[in-house]
Order: sequence, then structure tokens, then C-alpha cells
Amino acid sequence: MTVKVYGLSQCSTCVKARVWLDAHKIVYAFQDYRAEPVKPAVLKTWAKELGGWEKLVNRASMTWRNLDASLKEPATDAQWLELIAQYPALIKRPVTVYADGSVTVGFSEKRYSEKF
Repeated sequence: MTVKVYGLSQCSTCVKARVWLDAHKIVYAFQDYRAEPVKPAVLKTWAKELGGWEKLVNRASMTWRNLDASLKEPATDAQWLELIAQYPALIKRPVTVYADGSVTVGFSEKRYSEKF
């Protein structure tokens, strides 16, 4: 399995991650999850791997801050999935799935250096 990077094509953090991977000659596949949404089962796996939905969703983002207060308290997997389906930019970026199946969110040169 190759490394898979999920994010938004125009996201500056995703661009930085991809530039780093290219510079270090790391083979990866990129998926823009706005153009090609991630399947609910995969999102649930990521949330579990990361330690919960709160670790997968960027609650400091402008998208989250602009949500109606009634949407900010999802209690079930189904509610989280519905929220992400409606607002894919809520997912922290990038999500990186490594060859060993582990998952991280965000980009830092230090973390990528340790993982690769």
C-alpha cells in the first residue's frame, strides 16, 4: 500500500505537505475530499485511529465557527458523518494514511521526518 494524502487541493497546509513529500521523493496518492468525498466507513476508521471525532474535525476553523450552534454538538457517528458530508472542509488537513495503516492529521516536517 502506498501513502495516501487526503485534503483540499488549494489548502496551503496540504500544498506544504505535498511539496515536502515530493522533495523527499516519497511516493503518495492525493485525494481532494471535496471533489471525491471520503466514504463514511473510512471517516469512522480515521476518527477511531485518531482518538475520536474531535481529533479529526478542526474545531478552530472558520467553517466550524460559522456553524449554527445546534450543529456543534454531534452525539453520534451518524451526526458527525452528516456534518462532515455537508461541510467537508471541517476535516483537519491533510489526513495522511501511511503504509502501515496509521493515520495522522496536519503537517509538520518533524512528524513527516519521523514517519518516513
